[in-house]
Order: sequence, then structure tokens, then C-alpha cells
Amino acid sequence: MREPLPPDMFDELCPSDLAPIRFGDKWVPLVIACLEDGPRRFSELRVPLRRVTPKALTKSLRGLERHGLVRRTSQPGTPPRVEYELTPLGRSMLEPMKVVCAWAGEHWEEMLDAREAYDQKLR
Repeated sequence: MREPLPPDMFDELCPSDLAPIRFGDKWVPLVIACLEDGPRRFSELRVPLRRVTPKALTKSLRGLERHGLVRRTSQPGTPPRVEYELTPLGRSMLEPMKVVCAWAGEHWEEMLDAREAYDQKLR
């Protein structure tokens, strides 16, 4: 039995939103982080990704699958049991993502200040 994903896995003000480098859509880095420790069902992913609509999460998972980063496995039953897991290619994204997240965390205040100054100019 796997350890459940914690509901507070991601801070509401997650630095991934500020990262200037995107790995796919807005939610992809968070999905990849959720899959780091092994396969997960959609309902398990929804716990820490509660801010993501089911439609957006499905879109992110399909995009990851299309690019070979995630494998979707469906086991027969009623209802069918579907799990998502990182492929070796997807696992290769973990280290670069950690570097980008660390950089964003280190420069968080500077980026927030820059955003605020930019938005002030537009008003």
C-alpha cells in the first residue's frame, strides 16, 4: 500500500506558477511531482491538486501520455482501475524540475516585485 498524497503537498502560492520555464501546461510539474513515488489513480491525484479542475487534469495527463512522459494503465473491472505512472523519460524530468523549482524559490520575492511593478505600469 502506497502512502497517500498529502492534501497540502503544494502551497497555495506555489513557486511553480512563477517559474519562467514551463514543462508543458501550468499543471504538468505538479502532476509529475505527484507521480514521483509511483503510480497513482486519478482520484489520488485530485487530493493535492484540488485547485485543478478534472477537465484540466485530464488534459495534462493526456498531454504527458502523448509525449511519452506518463503511462496510463487500465485494469479491467467495474469500474475499470486506471493508474498513471512516470515512464523512464518522465522520470528524467524530475531532476531538471527540482533545479527550476529551487531557482524559483530562491528568486520568489524578486519575481513578485517585478510582476507588481509591471502590472502597476499597465494601470
